[in-house]
Amino acid sequence: MASSHDADTAGITRRKSLAALAGAGALGLAGCTETEGGDGSGGSDGSDGSDGSDSLSGAINIAGSSTVFPLMSAVMEDFAEQHPQVDPDISSTGSGGGFSNFFCVGETDFNNASRPIQPEEEELCAENGVEYVELIAATDALTVVINNDNDFATEMTVDELSQIWQSDAAELWSDVRDEWPDEEIERFGAADTSGTYDYFIENVMGEDGHTDDYQATEQDNTIASGVEGSEYAIGYFGFAYWFQNQDQITPVAIDNGDGPVEPSLETASSGEYAPLSRPLFTYTKIEALGEEHIAEFARYFVEQTTNEDLVAGDVGYVPATEETQQEQMQILEDAIEQAQG
Repeated sequence: MASSHDADTAGITRRKSLAALAGAGALGLAGCTETEGGDGSGGSDGSDGSDGSDSLSGAINIAGSSTVFPLMSAVMEDFAEQHPQVDPDISSTGSGGGFSNFFCVGETDFNNASRPIQPEEEELCAENGVEYVELIAATDALTVVINNDNDFATEMTVDELSQIWQSDAAELWSDVRDEWPDEEIERFGAADTSGTYDYFIENVMGEDGHTDDYQATEQDNTIASGVEGSEYAIGYFGFAYWFQNQDQITPVAIDNGDGPVEPSLETASSGEYAPLSRPLFTYTKIEALGEEHIAEFARYFVEQTTNEDLVAGDVGYVPATEETQQEQMQILEDAIEQAQG
C-alpha cells in the first residue's frame, strides 16, 4: 500500500481509493494488509517509518462522520504503513451515530464529526465518564449536487434550497421556480445520524426542519449514484466525494445574497461559499491518549492537517493553517500530559 504524494499518478490512485473507501463506510487497515483483526504483521516492515515504528502497537478504534472518513483514512493509511503493528479500525457511522453508539459510551478512541458535539451527546459522555478534546481536522464545502443532464438548476438561492429540503418540501421543480420543469424532485441525502444532516438543517432550513421524503443514507456513493441515475434528482454531501468523482454529477452554485458561488477549496477557505463552508472535527478520548500508540497517532493526525498534498490534493478539503495546527497541537499535548501524568 504505497503512499506517494509526489507523483500525480499516485495522487489519482489515492483519490479513487478514497472514493471507494467513502462508499464502503468502514476500514480495517491492520497494518495496511488485512481487512479484519490480525496482528498487522504481514505488511510493511516499518524500516522507513519514523522513530518508534517498531515499538508502537495496539488497536485504534475510530467511528463517526462519513465526511471526515476519507481524511482520517488517508492519514491512518500513512501512519499504519510506518507503524505496522498498529491495528486500526475505522467506521463511517455518521457524527451522531458515532457519538451516541460508540464514543460517548466508551467504545471508541476517536469520533469524527462534521459538526460540533451536541449538548445531549456531551451529557452522554459525562454520564459514562468519557472526557475528550475537540480537534479541528479541515474545512469542508458541503456540496449540493444534481444530475449532469440537469441544465436548469445549476444555480439556486439558499431559500430555494430550503424549499426543496424543508419538512413541507416542494414536490415538483416548478414549485420552486415557475420556469423549472413540472417534474417530481427526487431527493438523496444524509441520514439523521449524520452531522451533515444536522448542519444542513441549522444553516439552510432552520426551524422548518428536514423533509422525510427522501432516500437517507450514510453512504456518499449511494447519494451520488441516486443523483447520477435520475435527471430530476438532487443530493448533498461533503465536498471530498464530489472532488473525487467530478465527472459523475454536477455541483450547484449557491446564492447567499451576493450572487451564486460554486463550491471549491478556494471559496470554502475564503468563506465566500456561505452558508455551506464548515469546519470538520475529530474528538479524542483523553483516557485513550494514555496509550502511546494512540497519542502518537493523534499527534500525527494534527501534523497532517496542514499537509496540502494530502488534505487538499488527495482528499479534497481545505487544510488547516499553521496557526490553527499549532493551537490544536497544544490542546492535544495538554490532554496527553493529563492522560499520561
